[in-house]
Amino acid sequence: GSVLAVCSCTVLPLFAGIYSRGAGIGPATAFLYSGPAINVLAIILTARVLGLEMGIARAVGAVVFSIIIGLLMHLIFIKEERAKEAAALQMPPVEEDPRSLGQYTVYFFTMVAILIFAAWSKPPQPVGFFNTIYEIHWYLTGFFLILLIVILKAWFNKEEVMTWGDSAWGFAKQIFPLLLGGVLVAGFLMGRPGVDNGIIPARYIETLVGGNSLAANFLASIIGAFMYFATLTEVPILQGLMGNGMGKGPALALLLAGPALSLPSMIVIRTVMGTKKTLMYICLVVVMSTLSGLLFGYFRG
Repeated sequence: GSVLAVCSCTVLPLFAGIYSRGAGIGPATAFLYSGPAINVLAIILTARVLGLEMGIARAVGAVVFSIIIGLLMHLIFIKEERAKEAAALQMPPVEEDPRSLGQYTVYFFTMVAILIFAAWSKPPQPVGFFNTIYEIHWYLTGFFLILLIVILKAWFNKEEVMTWGDSAWGFAKQIFPLLLGGVLVAGFLMGRPGVDNGIIPARYIETLVGGNSLAANFLASIIGAFMYFATLTEVPILQGLMGNGMGKGPALALLLAGPALSLPSMIVIRTVMGTKKTLMYICLVVVMSTLSGLLFGYFRG
């Protein structure tokens, strides 16, 4: 997940795909968190804009979170996981696959490359490697799209391609209407961060998350969990909030909870793995973000 420059919504089709294809709840939720949270570009930008210690804290916290959340989700729902594994063992043996592991690796890498370059964000400063990639990211996306078409024609038969297309269309119909509704509600409540206010004024948020109290860290985690952040936008938004008095602890709590969750993503995740597992995943992210912010603020605030 760390190689993907994706937001909490962009990662959903990939998560839904690997979970529905039989991935365990632990690895699936670890991927769901790590995709948007362990974003190499965002971590570098965090260190440059908010300071090296904040960048390191975000990187370490995100990696540890993805592992712990995956392990806890597996342990909490271990009975269901064992039943799922037992059912898989009872399934009839599948036919021998005509494709090699290397072919699947190239196929998967090509699709990941399309996602990475299509979602490549414009860097704050129009210089350097990241800006060079941004200037040609649509050309790179087009190249890998053409490569994907060649792979599909060479390695997959017509029936498999049709099944792949039907599955993609099914995910689109399942996810996009819910995302649209969730984005509208989140925008109504929170507005566009750094641009305009929703019904909850930004100045109230800035006032409530000052200092490093338990309440401030918890509130920052809740706000981050429900607010939608496009890729890389959380850093300049937090820069403004910290400039208005937001504590370092709540800032880290929001950094750890915000990119990985949003109201739109919660709605979609529920349709994929059910209400109980979704609520547990949300609670784990919020609680761990709160505790991490509290500790960071205590030692570095």
